[in-house]
Amino acid sequence: MVRRSDGLYVQRAGLDALHARIASRFRRAEVRMRAKRYLTGLLDQVERKNGWQLAEQAGEAGPQGVQRLLNAAEWDVDAARDDLRAYVVECLGDLGGVLIVDETGFLKKGAKSAGVQRQYSGTAGRIENCQIGVFLAYATPKGRAFLDRALYLPREWVHDPARRAEAGIPAAVAFATKPTLAQQMLLRAFAAGVPVAWVTGDEIYGDDSDLRRWLEAAGHPYVLAVSANHTIWRNSVPERVDALVAALPAVAWASVSAGEGSQGERLYDWACLRLPYPTGDGQAQWLLARRSLSDPTELAYYRAFGPAETGLAQLVRTAGMRWAIEEGFEDAKGVVGLDQYEARKWTAWYRHITLALLAHAYLAVLRVQAQAREQEQKQQKQQKGVALTRLT
Repeated sequence: MVRRSDGLYVQRAGLDALHARIASRFRRAEVRMRAKRYLTGLLDQVERKNGWQLAEQAGEAGPQGVQRLLNAAEWDVDAARDDLRAYVVECLGDLGGVLIVDETGFLKKGAKSAGVQRQYSGTAGRIENCQIGVFLAYATPKGRAFLDRALYLPREWVHDPARRAEAGIPAAVAFATKPTLAQQMLLRAFAAGVPVAWVTGDEIYGDDSDLRRWLEAAGHPYVLAVSANHTIWRNSVPERVDALVAALPAVAWASVSAGEGSQGERLYDWACLRLPYPTGDGQAQWLLARRSLSDPTELAYYRAFGPAETGLAQLVRTAGMRWAIEEGFEDAKGVVGLDQYEARKWTAWYRHITLALLAHAYLAVLRVQAQAREQEQKQQKQQKGVALTRLT
């Protein structure tokens, strides 16, 4: 049993059970056990989760074995991803679950890492030399974890055979926008029967009409952020959402909590406008606006689709769930080294990221179990207190 700095205990039996879920994905026993040591290193208090330090943690002289696990060994990383999803649903699944799509940057030097180029990174808040990964997270009242991942391949990489070959990018991989990658991951989640009530994401996904229409056609409710210049068609006339919201009367706004954050309650002013778009029976669409209480000029906008009886509080709670994936990125990078890999190849990226997400999900489940034990102990103390009171 190992006690982490966050107070969680990583037990050998728990690691054995976690590893057993993916063991069949490895053809050779040596690779199978190396994957277990890799997971152990990601979950341990190693300062940096790169090849050298993970190898040293495992008692090895160099990183060759770790590199072989990520680059050359035979194992099915997509099947391991499916195991990750099944594990998260088994431990955290809830019919009120929310699927969250977002991307994050991985800062890199040079031009050889698969998909790397100078592009905007929300992680850095500016244009940087980086890789971009699109991710699917799952948030329920029980906890939060990641389900899926996709490496974004910029257009300039798609038609460069030499560069693709050097980075090991499969011939079948074509250009796909970030919303398209998000749709592919959502499709896998829906096909696997993940219990979910809503989908949410930021402006990149909300501004994509193909993604919104696909969700609507499949009957999947969503609250997706959109940019200020996003247009709504009313009476055959396109109107910017910021202009529509600016014209709303003061009585259209109400203070509603978007949920607890790291700094406490996320309280904003919100307004909701029913949109005149045709939908299926019992469905509706809305334009949602969020306004800062401290700075009324700070606004955000959302497109929403779902059951017609949905109230403002539910739409606001769903919009607020988007922050869960940002917190997840911060946690996964800081705790299990999601961004600390040194591999350049396409396959190696997927292998490291998948194992890191599995380790991160394991910690999420441990936190849920620890909270349940604390709650049970609290209830037992309360019951004992009541019993003693009655005796006296």
